[in-house]
Amino acid sequence: MDLYYKTIEFLEVHFFSGYNVLNTLIYSLILILIIFGLIKLFKKLEKNPEELIFYLIPFILTGSLIRAFVDNNILLYSWFLITPGIYFIIGATAIISLLIGIFLEKKLNINYKKTLISIGLILLIPNLILINRINIIPILEIVTVWIILTALFFIIGKFSHLYKNKNNLAIISAHLFDGSSTFVAVDLYGFSEQHILPNFIYKETLTALSIFPLKIIVISLALYIIEKYVDDDTIKGLLKLSIFILGLAPGLRNIITLALSI
Repeated sequence: MDLYYKTIEFLEVHFFSGYNVLNTLIYSLILILIIFGLIKLFKKLEKNPEELIFYLIPFILTGSLIRAFVDNNILLYSWFLITPGIYFIIGATAIISLLIGIFLEKKLNINYKKTLISIGLILLIPNLILINRINIIPILEIVTVWIILTALFFIIGKFSHLYKNKNNLAIISAHLFDGSSTFVAVDLYGFSEQHILPNFIYKETLTALSIFPLKIIVISLALYIIEKYVDDDTIKGLLKLSIFILGLAPGLRNIITLALSI
């Protein structure tokens, strides 16, 4: 019994009480293993994951809504309803939905992407109904910053091959959205950053504006490397899809949390 209670205590301290170096490394390792598993899955299915970037948005929004509902006590706290638990569940749901879509495509000739987004929307609707209040001000602030920055990269795309690609533009836009929501939440409303590295950077620079050059450099470099050195379409597509989700999901969670809590 002592071992049982010590194990529970260890998990509570290191995994269920916010982010720390240990669980960040463990979650990163799990993400890498999941990506390798998904590469094999998509190769077997003969589908390019990059094609799913826009069709997975309802699933991403559902996960972000549930996470924000926990933040605002609309749903009771549970590890399975916060990051990363909720995204493991939503990810598994999306994969099952994808498999259902591919099955129906083979049997009934229904485009699998239509089935995927339909299931995502069905899951999203009940969560939208749970919204009982909303503050439009932080939404307008975030969206204004995001639109200005995305427009800048849209213009850059006219001269740069990297951002002429609509999916690459969507990826940097997703991270600019996350950056905009973080900047507004931290600098304008006094929220704190949960992740270790960004929190350190914000404290050193005294502003969450530092998130923008950091994200632009890292994401642009990642996309450049993927485009130039990754020849396998499945690996390339899955890397892009993963980067897109890692930007959009926390951005949506931030904007929803602000809109519901202020």
